[in-house]
Amino acid sequence: MKWEKGYSCTFAFALLITLCNGVDARQSINHQESAWTSERKRSFRATTKDLWYHGFNHYMSHAFPLDELSPLSCTGRGPDWENPANIAHNDVSGNYSLTLIDVLDTLVVLDDPPGFQNAVQNVLDWVSFDVNTKPQVFETTIRVLGGLLSGHMFASQPGQPFYLPWYRGQLLTMAYDLGNRLLPAFSTPTGLPFARVNLRHGVQRGESLETCTAGAGSLILELATLSRLTGDDRFEKAAYKAFFALWNRRSDIGLVGNTINIWTGTWTLPEVTGIGAGVDSFYEYALKWYVMSGEVEFLDVWHEGYAAVMRYSRSPDGHWFRNVNIHTGNQAYATIDSLSAFWPGLQVLGGDVQNAIKSHMTYWNIWRRHSGLPEVWDAHFLQATSFQYPLRPEFVESTWYLYRATRDPYYLDIGERILRDLTVRAKVDCGLTGIQDLRTNVRDDRMESFALSETLKYLYLLFDEDNPLHKDDSHYVFTTEGHILSLPKEVLKPMSHVRRKMRGKENHQCPLYEPVQDLSPDGTISGLIRGVGSRVDVDYARYLVGLRSQALDEHHWSPDGWCAIPEVDSYSFDFIMSPGGKMVPEDPNPGPLKLKTVADGFILHNVTGIRAHVVSRLDRKGYDITKLGPHAVRTGQIVYVNDSALWDSLPDPRPTYRSKDVQLRIFLDTFDPALAAQPGASSFNGETYVKAYTAQFGGDLAALDASDTLHFGYWEGTEVEQEKSNPLGCKPYETNFDGNAVLVHRGECAFLEKLVYARDAGASGVIVVSDEDSPINPSASAAEIAAAGDISDVALVLLPYTVGKSVTAMVDAAGMFGYGHVMFAVDTEAQAWTEGVIDPTPGEVGQILYINGHPLLNTRLII
Repeated sequence: MKWEKGYSCTFAFALLITLCNGVDARQSINHQESAWTSERKRSFRATTKDLWYHGFNHYMSHAFPLDELSPLSCTGRGPDWENPANIAHNDVSGNYSLTLIDVLDTLVVLDDPPGFQNAVQNVLDWVSFDVNTKPQVFETTIRVLGGLLSGHMFASQPGQPFYLPWYRGQLLTMAYDLGNRLLPAFSTPTGLPFARVNLRHGVQRGESLETCTAGAGSLILELATLSRLTGDDRFEKAAYKAFFALWNRRSDIGLVGNTINIWTGTWTLPEVTGIGAGVDSFYEYALKWYVMSGEVEFLDVWHEGYAAVMRYSRSPDGHWFRNVNIHTGNQAYATIDSLSAFWPGLQVLGGDVQNAIKSHMTYWNIWRRHSGLPEVWDAHFLQATSFQYPLRPEFVESTWYLYRATRDPYYLDIGERILRDLTVRAKVDCGLTGIQDLRTNVRDDRMESFALSETLKYLYLLFDEDNPLHKDDSHYVFTTEGHILSLPKEVLKPMSHVRRKMRGKENHQCPLYEPVQDLSPDGTISGLIRGVGSRVDVDYARYLVGLRSQALDEHHWSPDGWCAIPEVDSYSFDFIMSPGGKMVPEDPNPGPLKLKTVADGFILHNVTGIRAHVVSRLDRKGYDITKLGPHAVRTGQIVYVNDSALWDSLPDPRPTYRSKDVQLRIFLDTFDPALAAQPGASSFNGETYVKAYTAQFGGDLAALDASDTLHFGYWEGTEVEQEKSNPLGCKPYETNFDGNAVLVHRGECAFLEKLVYARDAGASGVIVVSDEDSPINPSASAAEIAAAGDISDVALVLLPYTVGKSVTAMVDAAGMFGYGHVMFAVDTEAQAWTEGVIDPTPGEVGQILYINGHPLLNTRLII
């Protein structure tokens, strides 16, 4: 497969159509002459193991008992005693043999009982926490406390190879000592801990009052495990209070900020959030503590937090996550940091494999471009802005999770590339070194402990099919530092009978992974089943990071392939319920006559004015209501609807409100015969679907039918035109548009003015290209609408910036190359109004409610 002569991949995507013989996204990551046989996997496992011991043995020979290895100078490094303010160094170096403690359970993963015993003995002989150092509470908890607890579990558990008969709980005793030294950090009015604490003297005068959400809210796994194993509940209570001190301060749209004042509990400027540095492991620990402990309030946080992130932080194409304002959800920065690469793995653990695959593709292509993952990537300018790679594990971790979920060799190919890059770039004579600049491979003379405790651990597990962990179906988890933790049954806290009855049976959704069906451009299924590399958005993900096609990509292209622009449905949304879809005021505090709590959920006697928060189900069978007014609807609960007004006969089934968005079909009406002679023209399919936001004035596109005088986007389609001399549509036109639509850009004048000028020029309406991707519904005052005259037969829609830019390029190219007219039509099937439509739920007793075509599967109608 080759792109159409003279056109680049970027150009083809900008057109939103395929100007090529067909990009085949069916490609494996690396073209392999040999399959991933068991022997081949074992070979790569052995290579990974050798690389790990290369780092570990040099640490023990040249750095132990200091915290880390400096592999270029072949010496050890501990705290920066001369500069205590060097927090980049001292936050992790506490003079407690950090690397050795951090890798205790990696020796378990590598199946090295003698090495594990020697490491435990060295920790007992050399490590003390009575040291005058001030490490970070978070780093000390996840690296050191977590390492001690995991090591204790394996050393003390009979019946497995790492049980030490001579061991008497010394690692747990050390963990208890360390926990007591960390507790003074939690002595604040909010319960949020200071970021740093002196292990000998406690919190020192003048300590910073600012901390990050991840640092304060990612302590529950280690501290609660310490409490359960020792019987001292102070640690769990401290971590619990800190976690919910953050969650209870979330914004009105459900987002937690990045940094917070621990004394006042106020979010600090600029009040942004994302999934990366400063926030990341807060969400991780919400889900993982539920997995470990079964405590459902953490599951509730995960569900609500995940829905908010997917609604506001996820990019419109669904392939990456933005940093957004916590109050508005508007994009603040278009940067991707390397820590956020853990997110696809967490999505897998949460059951959302399909979205995990998409987000992982972005990180993979960034890695391909740099042979490593730069610390910061700018998604707007398509380039890295911080080129360090300190051998972070997050991308490798997500790759392992996705392989375990899909068993697709695509991820083994990725692992091979990672292993090769690490070996070539980071392996030096005296260990493994971080990369200071991925462009030049300048190294930074530091082997962070996570390179051995996480990065190579996950890479080893990727190739080790027979690892006992892969057969363990218990509730163990990997902490954010890659430590293996679980709780003995005797320390689990059962849910009370009353609470269990109130919540019902938890409705977990972990759908099985569905591999790619081999589709033809006309949508028919050929019958073949392919892997992740066969997805039609593989090339789109490569385009997103500005990565040019490589020989390995082109090897798998086909004349019958095609490019796909992702179309993402809303993960969650809110609406004010009413029979027939009439606009009604919200009732923020419905009384028991309207909404009442029952044993297994809620009963709605009157839906009018009640705000419902609806979230997509991971099994993709529909949606669930997760909030009714001020009441949360938990995963095991049912919403019973007993409002007879929902099925009363309505004179007009169409809505009396304006839909906030419509789906437009963009296509070409003709194809220039001159292009037919070009290779690949017969397989050309210039059609795509985009979401547009509707104006709250002018013609109502949701009510479009054959009797309307409104012909904007009518069934057969409306041609899209531009007037180059009037790109903003803010002055009278020189052109008579004769019923066509005019494409303009946002700015200079009001939306209503743009519509009036277009109407006066004979247009059927206006398509406005926004200057941002956020959803906006143009509006005007009643007086302004009245002054505009009759605008009922013209309409205005707004395209998000990214989509609008591509549609503009498509219109420009149509005129430049003469291959047809760009047309659009309102997708009436997507706009069908089904509020109150009652349909039986297959295989279940009772009937469910449909809202806007979405089945709400946790509802039951009482007729």
